[in-house]
Amino acid sequence: MKTRHSLLLCTLVAGVAACNKPASQAPQQEQATAGSAVVKIGTANPLTGPFAHWGRDADNGVKLAVQEANAEKLTLDGKPVTFEVVSEDDQADPKVATQVAQRMVDAKIAGIVGHLTSGAAIPASRIYADAGIPMISGSVTSPSFTQQGYHNTYRLIANDLQQGQALAKYAVDKLGAKRVAVIDDRTTYGQGLADDFAKSAEQAGAKVVKREFTTNTATDFMAVLTSIKGEKPDLLFYGGMDAQAGPMVKQMAKLGIKAAFMGADGVNTPEFAKLGGDSAEGSYASSAGAPKEKLPGYGEFSQKYKQQFQADIQAYAPYTYDAAKVLIAAMKRAGSAEPAKYLPEIAKTDYQGVTGPVKFDSKGDIQQATVSLYQLKQGKWIGL
Repeated sequence: MKTRHSLLLCTLVAGVAACNKPASQAPQQEQATAGSAVVKIGTANPLTGPFAHWGRDADNGVKLAVQEANAEKLTLDGKPVTFEVVSEDDQADPKVATQVAQRMVDAKIAGIVGHLTSGAAIPASRIYADAGIPMISGSVTSPSFTQQGYHNTYRLIANDLQQGQALAKYAVDKLGAKRVAVIDDRTTYGQGLADDFAKSAEQAGAKVVKREFTTNTATDFMAVLTSIKGEKPDLLFYGGMDAQAGPMVKQMAKLGIKAAFMGADGVNTPEFAKLGGDSAEGSYASSAGAPKEKLPGYGEFSQKYKQQFQADIQAYAPYTYDAAKVLIAAMKRAGSAEPAKYLPEIAKTDYQGVTGPVKFDSKGDIQQATVSLYQLKQGKWIGL
Protein backbone atom coordinates (compact mmCIF):
# COMPACT_ATOMS: atom_id res chain seq x y z
CA MET A 1 0.00 0.00 0.00
CA LYS A 2 1.91 2.14 0.29
CA THR A 3 1.93 5.33 1.21
CA ARG A 4 4.29 6.29 -1.52
CA HIS A 5 4.00 2.65 -0.09
CA SER A 6 2.25 -2.08 4.89
CA LEU A 7 4.44 -12.14 14.94
CA LEU A 8 4.81 -14.73 16.73
CA LEU A 9 6.22 -12.32 19.29
CA CYS A 10 3.17 -10.10 19.48
CA THR A 11 -0.15 -11.77 20.12
CA LEU A 12 -3.40 -10.23 18.98
CA VAL A 13 -4.56 -9.98 22.56
CA ALA A 14 -1.45 -8.46 24.06
CA GLY A 15 0.09 -7.13 20.87
CA VAL A 16 -0.14 -3.39 21.46
CA ALA A 17 1.74 -3.45 24.73
CA ALA A 18 4.29 -5.99 23.58
CA CYS A 19 5.00 -4.39 20.23
CA ASN A 20 5.89 -1.06 21.83
CA LYS A 21 8.88 -2.74 23.45
CA PRO A 22 12.25 -2.93 21.74
CA ALA A 23 12.59 -5.96 19.50
CA SER A 24 15.02 -7.71 21.80
CA GLN A 25 12.61 -7.38 24.76
CA ALA A 26 9.35 -8.45 23.11
CA PRO A 27 7.81 -11.57 24.71
CA GLN A 28 7.99 -14.80 22.76
CA GLN A 29 4.81 -16.54 21.68
CA GLU A 30 6.63 -19.70 20.68
CA GLN A 31 9.74 -21.08 22.34
CA ALA A 32 12.68 -22.49 20.44
CA THR A 33 12.99 -26.24 20.67
CA ALA A 34 15.81 -27.61 22.76
CA GLY A 35 19.12 -27.67 20.91
CA SER A 36 17.90 -25.68 17.93
CA ALA A 37 19.30 -22.42 16.61
CA VAL A 38 17.00 -19.41 16.55
CA VAL A 39 16.44 -17.58 13.24
CA LYS A 40 14.75 -14.20 13.71
CA ILE A 41 12.50 -12.76 11.02
CA GLY A 42 11.48 -9.17 11.58
CA THR A 43 8.26 -7.47 10.60
CA ALA A 44 7.41 -3.81 11.16
CA ASN A 45 3.95 -2.31 10.78
CA PRO A 46 1.68 0.27 12.41
CA LEU A 47 0.23 -1.72 15.30
CA THR A 48 -1.27 1.29 17.04
CA GLY A 49 -3.12 4.31 15.71
CA PRO A 50 -5.55 4.72 12.80
CA PHE A 51 -3.74 2.20 10.55
CA ALA A 52 -3.43 -0.57 13.15
CA HIS A 53 -5.96 -2.76 11.32
CA TRP A 54 -3.62 -2.74 8.32
CA GLY A 55 -0.61 -3.46 10.50
CA ARG A 56 -2.16 -6.36 12.40
CA ASP A 57 -3.27 -7.86 9.09
CA ALA A 58 0.26 -7.73 7.67
CA ASP A 59 1.70 -8.96 10.97
CA ASN A 60 -0.63 -11.96 10.93
CA GLY A 61 0.46 -12.98 7.45
CA VAL A 62 4.02 -13.38 8.67
CA LYS A 63 2.84 -15.29 11.73
CA LEU A 64 1.18 -17.92 9.60
CA ALA A 65 4.22 -18.36 7.36
CA VAL A 66 6.53 -18.80 10.34
CA GLN A 67 4.22 -21.27 12.05
CA GLU A 68 4.26 -23.40 8.92
CA ALA A 69 8.03 -23.12 8.55
CA ASN A 70 8.55 -24.34 12.11
CA ALA A 71 6.33 -27.34 11.39
CA GLU A 72 8.85 -28.35 8.69
CA LYS A 73 11.63 -28.72 11.30
CA LEU A 74 14.28 -27.31 8.99
CA THR A 75 18.03 -27.56 9.29
CA LEU A 76 20.19 -24.58 8.29
CA ASP A 77 23.91 -24.02 8.71
CA GLY A 78 24.13 -27.62 9.88
CA LYS A 79 21.75 -27.12 12.81
CA PRO A 80 18.01 -27.58 13.39
CA VAL A 81 16.36 -24.16 13.50
CA THR A 82 13.34 -22.54 15.09
CA PHE A 83 12.03 -19.38 13.44
CA GLU A 84 10.92 -16.52 15.66
CA VAL A 85 9.27 -13.30 14.59
CA VAL A 86 10.48 -9.99 15.91
CA SER A 87 7.45 -7.72 15.60
CA GLU A 88 7.63 -3.96 16.02
CA ASP A 89 5.23 -1.02 15.84
CA ASP A 90 6.59 1.66 13.49
CA GLN A 91 3.38 3.73 13.80
CA ALA A 92 3.60 4.42 10.05
CA ASP A 93 6.00 7.20 11.05
CA PRO A 94 9.27 7.64 9.12
CA LYS A 95 11.25 8.68 12.22
CA VAL A 96 9.94 5.83 14.33
CA ALA A 97 10.57 3.44 11.43
CA THR A 98 14.28 4.23 11.36
CA GLN A 99 14.49 3.62 15.12
CA VAL A 100 12.68 0.32 14.65
CA ALA A 101 15.02 -0.64 11.82
CA GLN A 102 18.07 -0.04 13.98
CA ARG A 103 16.59 -2.16 16.76
CA MET A 104 15.94 -4.90 14.23
CA VAL A 105 19.58 -4.79 13.12
CA ASP A 106 20.75 -4.84 16.75
CA ALA A 107 18.49 -7.86 17.39
CA LYS A 108 20.34 -9.62 14.54
CA ILE A 109 17.30 -10.47 12.47
CA ALA A 110 18.00 -12.61 9.41
CA GLY A 111 15.48 -10.75 7.21
CA ILE A 112 12.66 -8.23 7.36
CA VAL A 113 9.12 -8.36 5.98
CA GLY A 114 7.89 -4.77 5.77
CA HIS A 115 7.56 -2.01 6.47
CA LEU A 116 3.87 -1.58 5.68
CA THR A 117 3.84 1.98 4.36
CA SER A 118 6.08 3.62 1.81
CA GLY A 119 6.81 6.57 4.07
CA ALA A 120 8.17 4.23 6.73
CA ALA A 121 9.80 1.65 4.47
CA ILE A 122 11.91 3.99 2.35
CA PRO A 123 13.95 5.61 5.16
CA ALA A 124 14.19 2.28 7.00
CA SER A 125 15.49 0.52 3.89
CA ARG A 126 18.80 2.36 4.06
CA ILE A 127 19.50 0.94 7.50
CA TYR A 128 18.76 -2.61 6.40
CA ALA A 129 20.83 -2.11 3.25
CA ASP A 130 23.82 -0.88 5.25
CA ALA A 131 23.52 -3.99 7.44
CA GLY A 132 23.11 -6.31 4.44
CA ILE A 133 19.74 -7.60 5.67
CA PRO A 134 17.23 -8.79 3.03
CA MET A 135 14.03 -6.71 2.95
CA ILE A 136 10.83 -7.82 1.23
CA SER A 137 7.62 -5.77 1.38
CA GLY A 138 4.17 -7.04 0.61
CA SER A 139 2.58 -3.61 0.67
CA VAL A 140 4.92 -0.76 -0.31
CA THR A 141 3.81 0.78 -3.59
CA SER A 142 5.99 3.87 -4.00
CA PRO A 143 8.17 3.42 -7.11
CA SER A 144 11.03 4.99 -5.16
CA PHE A 145 11.29 1.97 -2.87
CA THR A 146 13.09 -0.14 -5.47
CA GLN A 147 14.77 2.74 -7.30
CA GLN A 148 17.35 3.53 -4.63
CA GLY A 149 19.95 1.11 -5.94
CA TYR A 150 19.94 -1.16 -2.90
CA HIS A 151 20.73 -4.82 -3.54
CA ASN A 152 18.59 -6.15 -0.68
CA THR A 153 15.18 -4.58 -1.39
CA TYR A 154 12.22 -6.39 -2.98
CA ARG A 155 8.46 -6.01 -3.30
CA LEU A 156 5.61 -8.40 -4.13
CA ILE A 157 2.99 -6.00 -5.51
CA ALA A 158 2.43 -3.39 -8.22
CA ASN A 159 3.61 0.18 -7.66
CA ASP A 160 1.71 3.46 -7.54
CA LEU A 161 2.51 4.51 -11.04
CA GLN A 162 0.78 1.38 -12.29
CA GLN A 163 -2.17 1.95 -9.96
CA GLY A 164 -2.55 5.60 -10.88
CA GLN A 165 -2.56 4.84 -14.58
CA ALA A 166 -5.14 2.05 -14.24
CA LEU A 167 -7.45 4.16 -12.06
CA ALA A 168 -7.23 7.21 -14.32
CA LYS A 169 -7.93 5.17 -17.42
CA TYR A 170 -11.02 3.65 -15.82
CA ALA A 171 -12.22 7.02 -14.51
CA VAL A 172 -12.01 8.66 -17.94
CA ASP A 173 -12.78 5.81 -20.33
CA LYS A 174 -15.38 3.88 -18.32
CA LEU A 175 -16.90 6.45 -15.99
CA GLY A 176 -16.70 9.34 -18.44
CA ALA A 177 -15.09 11.70 -15.94
CA LYS A 178 -14.14 15.01 -17.54
CA ARG A 179 -13.70 17.23 -14.48
CA VAL A 180 -11.61 15.67 -11.72
CA ALA A 181 -10.71 16.91 -8.24
CA VAL A 182 -7.72 15.42 -6.43
CA ILE A 183 -6.88 15.35 -2.71
CA ASP A 184 -3.86 13.73 -1.08
CA ASP A 185 -2.69 13.24 2.50
CA ARG A 186 0.86 14.59 1.95
CA THR A 187 2.46 11.23 2.72
CA THR A 188 4.95 9.59 0.38
CA TYR A 189 2.23 7.18 -0.62
CA GLY A 190 -0.70 9.54 -0.92
CA GLN A 191 0.99 12.42 -2.68
CA GLY A 192 2.88 10.23 -5.12
CA LEU A 193 -0.23 8.28 -5.99
CA ALA A 194 -2.27 11.44 -6.46
CA ASP A 195 0.44 12.89 -8.71
CA ASP A 196 0.42 9.78 -10.88
CA PHE A 197 -3.37 9.72 -11.06
CA ALA A 198 -3.64 13.42 -11.93
CA LYS A 199 -1.01 13.17 -14.65
CA SER A 200 -2.58 10.07 -16.15
CA ALA A 201 -6.09 11.53 -15.99
CA GLU A 202 -5.03 14.63 -17.91
CA GLN A 203 -3.21 12.50 -20.48
CA ALA A 204 -6.44 10.54 -20.92
CA GLY A 205 -8.37 13.75 -21.62
CA ALA A 206 -9.79 14.82 -18.25
CA LYS A 207 -9.18 18.18 -16.58
CA VAL A 208 -7.97 18.40 -12.99
CA VAL A 209 -10.16 21.27 -11.80
CA LYS A 210 -8.94 21.33 -8.20
CA ARG A 211 -5.91 19.93 -6.34
CA GLU A 212 -6.07 19.98 -2.53
CA PHE A 213 -4.33 18.27 0.35
CA THR A 214 -4.94 17.22 3.94
CA THR A 215 -3.02 15.04 6.44
CA ASN A 216 -3.09 11.39 7.40
CA THR A 217 -4.45 12.29 10.84
CA ALA A 218 -7.23 14.69 9.80
CA THR A 219 -10.93 14.04 10.43
CA ASP A 220 -12.51 17.31 9.25
CA PHE A 221 -12.48 17.87 5.49
CA MET A 222 -15.32 20.38 5.20
CA ALA A 223 -13.15 23.33 4.17
CA VAL A 224 -11.29 21.36 1.50
CA LEU A 225 -14.49 19.81 0.18
CA THR A 226 -16.30 23.14 0.13
CA SER A 227 -13.57 24.58 -2.10
CA ILE A 228 -13.97 21.59 -4.41
CA LYS A 229 -17.77 21.69 -4.54
CA GLY A 230 -17.81 24.92 -6.49
CA GLU A 231 -15.79 23.30 -9.30
CA LYS A 232 -18.53 20.69 -9.84
CA PRO A 233 -16.21 17.73 -10.46
CA ASP A 234 -17.45 14.48 -11.95
CA LEU A 235 -15.05 12.50 -9.80
CA LEU A 236 -13.01 13.07 -6.64
CA PHE A 237 -9.81 11.07 -6.27
CA TYR A 238 -8.21 10.66 -2.85
CA GLY A 239 -4.60 9.60 -2.40
CA GLY A 240 -4.51 8.27 1.14
CA MET A 241 -5.86 5.69 3.55
CA ASP A 242 -9.26 4.44 4.65
CA ALA A 243 -9.12 6.19 8.04
CA GLN A 244 -9.54 9.54 6.25
CA ALA A 245 -11.46 8.33 3.20
CA GLY A 246 -14.38 7.03 5.28
CA PRO A 247 -15.16 10.34 7.01
CA MET A 248 -14.43 12.18 3.75
CA VAL A 249 -17.22 10.46 1.81
CA LYS A 250 -19.64 11.15 4.66
CA GLN A 251 -18.76 14.84 4.53
CA MET A 252 -19.08 14.85 0.74
CA ALA A 253 -22.65 13.60 1.13
CA LYS A 254 -23.38 16.21 3.79
CA LEU A 255 -22.25 18.96 1.41
CA GLY A 256 -24.25 17.52 -1.47
CA ILE A 257 -21.21 16.71 -3.62
CA LYS A 258 -22.42 14.26 -6.25
CA ALA A 259 -19.00 13.35 -7.66
CA ALA A 260 -17.98 9.71 -7.78
CA PHE A 261 -15.36 8.84 -5.16
CA MET A 262 -12.20 6.94 -6.05
CA GLY A 263 -9.15 5.81 -4.10
CA ALA A 264 -6.44 3.19 -4.43
CA ASP A 265 -5.35 0.23 -2.31
CA GLY A 266 -5.36 2.39 0.82
CA VAL A 267 -9.14 2.68 0.49
CA ASN A 268 -9.90 -0.86 -0.64
CA THR A 269 -10.68 -2.33 2.80
CA PRO A 270 -13.67 -3.44 4.90
CA GLU A 271 -12.75 -0.60 7.27
CA PHE A 272 -13.54 2.03 4.63
CA ALA A 273 -16.98 0.51 4.11
CA LYS A 274 -17.53 0.56 7.87
CA LEU A 275 -16.34 4.15 8.34
CA GLY A 276 -18.11 5.53 5.26
CA GLY A 277 -21.41 3.73 5.79
CA ASP A 278 -24.08 4.43 3.20
CA SER A 279 -22.04 7.35 1.86
CA ALA A 280 -19.31 4.95 0.75
CA GLU A 281 -21.62 2.95 -1.51
CA GLY A 282 -20.57 3.06 -5.17
CA SER A 283 -17.00 4.15 -4.42
CA TYR A 284 -14.15 2.87 -6.58
CA ALA A 285 -10.71 1.63 -5.56
CA SER A 286 -7.82 -0.47 -6.79
CA SER A 287 -5.71 -3.30 -5.46
CA ALA A 288 -2.01 -3.59 -6.22
CA GLY A 289 -2.43 -7.22 -7.17
CA ALA A 290 -4.81 -9.63 -8.83
CA PRO A 291 -8.43 -9.85 -7.58
CA LYS A 292 -8.59 -11.90 -4.39
CA GLU A 293 -10.85 -14.52 -5.94
CA LYS A 294 -8.27 -15.04 -8.69
CA LEU A 295 -5.27 -15.49 -6.41
CA PRO A 296 -4.38 -19.17 -6.76
CA GLY A 297 -4.15 -19.91 -3.05
CA TYR A 298 -6.48 -17.31 -1.61
CA GLY A 299 -9.40 -19.57 -0.70
CA GLU A 300 -7.37 -21.97 1.41
CA PHE A 301 -5.28 -19.14 2.88
CA SER A 302 -8.37 -17.15 3.84
CA GLN A 303 -9.79 -20.13 5.71
CA LYS A 304 -6.53 -20.67 7.60
CA TYR A 305 -6.31 -16.99 8.41
CA LYS A 306 -9.84 -16.75 9.76
CA GLN A 307 -9.47 -19.90 11.81
CA GLN A 308 -6.22 -18.68 13.34
CA PHE A 309 -7.10 -15.04 14.00
CA GLN A 310 -10.94 -14.96 14.04
CA ALA A 311 -10.82 -12.05 11.61
CA ASP A 312 -11.22 -11.35 7.91
CA ILE A 313 -8.24 -10.37 5.79
CA GLN A 314 -7.95 -6.60 5.38
CA ALA A 315 -5.56 -6.43 2.44
CA TYR A 316 -1.92 -7.44 2.68
CA ALA A 317 -1.77 -10.61 4.79
CA PRO A 318 -1.48 -12.87 1.70
CA TYR A 319 1.44 -10.77 0.44
CA THR A 320 3.33 -10.65 3.74
CA TYR A 321 2.74 -14.40 4.06
CA ASP A 322 4.34 -14.94 0.66
CA ALA A 323 7.13 -12.49 1.49
CA ALA A 324 8.08 -14.51 4.57
CA LYS A 325 7.83 -17.72 2.55
CA VAL A 326 10.19 -16.27 -0.08
CA LEU A 327 12.75 -15.36 2.60
CA ILE A 328 12.61 -18.84 4.10
CA ALA A 329 12.74 -20.55 0.70
CA ALA A 330 15.90 -18.59 -0.13
CA MET A 331 17.44 -19.72 3.16
CA LYS A 332 16.58 -23.34 2.34
CA ARG A 333 18.22 -23.12 -1.09
CA ALA A 334 21.33 -21.54 0.44
CA GLY A 335 21.33 -23.95 3.37
CA SER A 336 21.88 -20.94 5.59
CA ALA A 337 20.08 -18.17 7.44
CA GLU A 338 23.09 -15.87 7.26
CA PRO A 339 21.99 -12.82 5.22
CA ALA A 340 25.20 -12.67 3.18
CA LYS A 341 24.79 -16.31 2.16
CA TYR A 342 21.10 -16.42 1.30
CA LEU A 343 20.53 -12.89 -0.06
CA PRO A 344 21.77 -13.85 -3.58
CA GLU A 345 19.14 -16.60 -3.68
CA ILE A 346 16.26 -14.09 -3.37
CA ALA A 347 17.06 -12.63 -6.79
CA LYS A 348 16.70 -16.14 -8.22
CA THR A 349 13.24 -16.63 -6.70
CA ASP A 350 10.80 -18.63 -8.79
CA TYR A 351 8.06 -19.31 -6.26
CA GLN A 352 4.40 -20.19 -6.58
CA GLY A 353 2.74 -18.39 -3.72
CA VAL A 354 -0.73 -17.71 -2.41
CA THR A 355 -0.68 -14.48 -4.42
CA GLY A 356 0.58 -16.12 -7.61
CA PRO A 357 3.99 -16.60 -9.22
CA VAL A 358 6.80 -14.65 -7.58
CA LYS A 359 9.78 -13.61 -9.69
CA PHE A 360 11.74 -10.39 -9.36
CA ASP A 361 13.25 -8.09 -11.96
CA SER A 362 16.67 -6.51 -11.67
CA LYS A 363 15.38 -3.72 -9.42
CA GLY A 364 13.60 -6.07 -7.04
CA ASP A 365 10.10 -5.39 -8.36
CA ILE A 366 7.67 -8.24 -8.89
CA GLN A 367 7.48 -9.35 -12.50
CA GLN A 368 4.09 -9.32 -14.23
CA ALA A 369 2.60 -6.88 -11.72
CA THR A 370 -1.19 -6.73 -11.73
CA VAL A 371 -3.63 -3.97 -10.77
CA SER A 372 -7.28 -4.83 -10.17
CA LEU A 373 -10.24 -2.46 -9.82
CA TYR A 374 -13.24 -2.67 -7.50
CA GLN A 375 -16.51 -0.96 -6.66
CA LEU A 376 -18.19 -0.98 -3.25
CA LYS A 377 -21.64 -2.53 -3.49
CA GLN A 378 -23.79 -3.31 -0.45
CA GLY A 379 -20.77 -2.90 1.77
CA LYS A 380 -18.55 -5.32 -0.19
CA TRP A 381 -15.77 -4.63 -2.65
CA ILE A 382 -16.74 -6.25 -5.95
CA GLY A 383 -14.23 -6.72 -8.78
CA LEU A 384 -14.84 -4.80 -12.00
